Amino acid sequence: MGLREAIGRAFPFARWSVLRMGLGARTLLRDWQVGDGREAALRDFVLANAQRGNIDDAIHTIDRFAYSRSFLINVGDEKGAILDAAVTRANPKLLLELGTYCGYSALRTLRAAPPGARLVSIEFNAENAAIARAIFEHAGVAHRVTIVHGTLGDGGKTVQTLTERHGFAAEQLDFAFIDHAKDAYLPDLELILRERWLHRGSVVVADNVKVPGAPEYHAFMKRNEGTLFRTREHSTHVEYQTFLKDIVLESDFLGAAALSNESQVPARQV
Repeated sequence: MGLREAIGRAFPFARWSVLRMGLGARTLLRDWQVGDGREAALRDFVLANAQRGNIDDAIHTIDRFAYSRSFLINVGDEKGAILDAAVTRANPKLLLELGTYCGYSALRTLRAAPPGARLVSIEFNAENAAIARAIFEHAGVAHRVTIVHGTLGDGGKTVQTLTERHGFAAEQLDFAFIDHAKDAYLPDLELILRERWLHRGSVVVADNVKVPGAPEYHAFMKRNEGTLFRTREHSTHVEYQTFLKDIVLESDFLGAAALSNESQVPARQV
């Protein structure tokens, strides 16, 4: 471990990249980029330093960048291990990710998934999508992941793309990872439930449930514990530091029969 990385681990909030992210919070929430070029710098760092075609080295290089160069808002190494285990347990064929950012969680997901698995990742920011594609290509996994530019809440455009082009249909989705706009966690989960993409045993993982926080999503899972989902609550830390506590939720869907209670999921908007 280099000196810069050691300092980054020991004093994460003293780093300029963390302070700069706080100062640019409005830009981050609007554009899903910090606004100081760190996402593009990450792409260049991975392409220059990670062994081509080596997914493990790509993941390690992103972690190294986040500790030694600029703080990143991806899931990080500690919570990434929780994601890895959930994907391995689900043994999925079709996976959905909400929030590509620069592709880190997708890399971890693909590494843990079976060789024939397909990941579709939804990303709001076109620049992030381009950065992630470059990293996927360098890591040798571009053929296993498709980035769709949009959001699930865009009035049906993205849902139509998923159903018509990517095989999303009733009970075909095995795994979903939610890590995008926190106020969209619950509406997007409700949309997934209305579309009936999940089957009994499908797994849904949500990051940052405590910080920045997704209280409505958290309350929904608590309210529907044992009827719609069975949830494990992982106590962990915000990415790339050990001061702030966070929560990752890992929820097993209990089957379409549970959706017969119409009060649990709002009706489709028409």
